[in-house]
Amino acid sequence: MSNNKTIWWLLLIGWMAGSAYWHVCKIKLLCDAPLTSSTVISTTAPTISPLTIVDGSELNLTSSGNFGFAKSGADANFSGVQAEIDSLASFAVANPGKIITITGSYSSQETNGTSFPNLGIARASAIKSYLISKGLPDSVFVLNGQLNDAIVFSPDSLHGGIDFTFAKRVAVTENDLANEQKYESIFKPLDLYFPTASAEYIKTGENQKFLIEAKKFLSENKDKKLLLTGYTDSDDSAEWNLKLSKKRAEIVKAKFVSLGVPADRIITDGKGEADPKASNDTPEGKRANRRVTIVVQ
Repeated sequence: MSNNKTIWWLLLIGWMAGSAYWHVCKIKLLCDAPLTSSTVISTTAPTISPLTIVDGSELNLTSSGNFGFAKSGADANFSGVQAEIDSLASFAVANPGKIITITGSYSSQETNGTSFPNLGIARASAIKSYLISKGLPDSVFVLNGQLNDAIVFSPDSLHGGIDFTFAKRVAVTENDLANEQKYESIFKPLDLYFPTASAEYIKTGENQKFLIEAKKFLSENKDKKLLLTGYTDSDDSAEWNLKLSKKRAEIVKAKFVSLGVPADRIITDGKGEADPKASNDTPEGKRANRRVTIVVQ
């Protein structure tokens, strides 16, 4: 009797084992699954676009890396572009007739903690500071900031964000500026310019024509005045520039009085560095801003 029970127990165990095998291996198909699994983590580094600096056929630089900036930061990492930026400095020193515009990009996601109007200009200024340390004058550079929300941070660093463009420096002298002035009417302002370190304004056919017509008109119209307004560039203090601009207007008044215009018919004023005609960031712009404007009112 005990032998029969043993046989039945063995058959029951075998049937249970077979059922379990069939369910797990044939229905669930788990018998060929690996005992362990692993997660593959990509370690691919972010793609960094190379820096390119091109000035026509005169300059063509390409780096393997690019500038680096922390998110919301203005300090530049030069490690990926050191050779190229040094070559740019050498090129600019050898070509003083070039104006270099540096444009820095920034994102609206970033916070501007600098004293510059935006983070792009702050980044451009960091590049300019390095180039100036290589012997270039401040007047060579123009700085721009550009909002660009396509900037990609990886994970919190920006690679790139700086562009360079080049232009020829226009050699403009005070004589050029004076000769550009055209007389149309005594009621339309005309600018007078001075040679460097001279108190005598540059006389041209156009401004002498203005003077002749103004004298005639003022002699016939006692209620009208000749207004002389002096201007300066942004060098020196605002207080000094205001005094200098008034002095220039007084110098022109004295010249006009000596030529027959009654002193009581001339009003002088000085605006200092206000209302610039051109950017004070270049020598040419500064020369354009050093003037006395004349008009009948």
